[in-house]
Amino acid sequence: MKWPRPAQPMTGPVIPIASESSGSNFDFRLHPPSASLPSHSHSHAIADTPLAVNCFTMSLSSASSTLLRTCARQQLPTSRTASPFASANERGSTLKIPNFSKYQSNKNPRSNQVFSYFMAGTMGLASAVGAKATVQDFLVNMSASADVLAQAKVEIALGAIPEGKNVIIKWRGKPVFIRHRTQGEIDEAREVKWESLRDPQADEDRAQRPEWLVMLGVCTHLGCVPIGEAGDYGGWFCPCHGSHYDISGRIRKGPAPLNLEVPSYQFPEDETLVIG
Repeated sequence: MKWPRPAQPMTGPVIPIASESSGSNFDFRLHPPSASLPSHSHSHAIADTPLAVNCFTMSLSSASSTLLRTCARQQLPTSRTASPFASANERGSTLKIPNFSKYQSNKNPRSNQVFSYFMAGTMGLASAVGAKATVQDFLVNMSASADVLAQAKVEIALGAIPEGKNVIIKWRGKPVFIRHRTQGEIDEAREVKWESLRDPQADEDRAQRPEWLVMLGVCTHLGCVPIGEAGDYGGWFCPCHGSHYDISGRIRKGPAPLNLEVPSYQFPEDETLVIG
């Protein structure tokens, strides 16, 4: 095949050719071909010429089928033989795995575990103490004030209450009946067959001392305040709905379901009563 001779020699610049499959760069300089290239010298020319130059020349000049077959046989490197990415050994490569060996502790791993457990336990203990203090402060703020606690207990001098009389005092915002009963009233209260009552309760269970009867002055029906020394049984009577209580404060007639409540009290001295 004869090549056309250029008018002037071609001494062009170096043109880089990049292969997409190999990522490599080839530099070559374009030179004018000879006037005629014998057919038997195709293989020598192809063997002596870089592969990228031959393929590039083929694309420019539409070379013969022999050159096409040679380029097909001698393919450029693919991704199966060479990685398209840069090597990790190259300078400035971002594929290098960082080395953290200088941060590694030289101590025994068991000692590190002990230290970790100690720190976790210390933080847990500190958190528990803080939570306890928070809850305790909250409960203290929600507790009763000093004036309310002062009314938690009431002390009464019993010597000022004559026999056969009632005294009403205020305890925790509620009225309290204190009755100094006579011997006749005590006998009357104990002669009743309490087993057949609506709210069965013996008089001995309601009075620590027979002569002193202490009860909350609140009707068990709707919370009214009964009247003392009234009613059909000589005890207390609720005028709101007609509940009758006997001399022991037990319900005997009317809508009230339960007896008058007995609060917690004690006798620290013979003439002193403490409620609460």
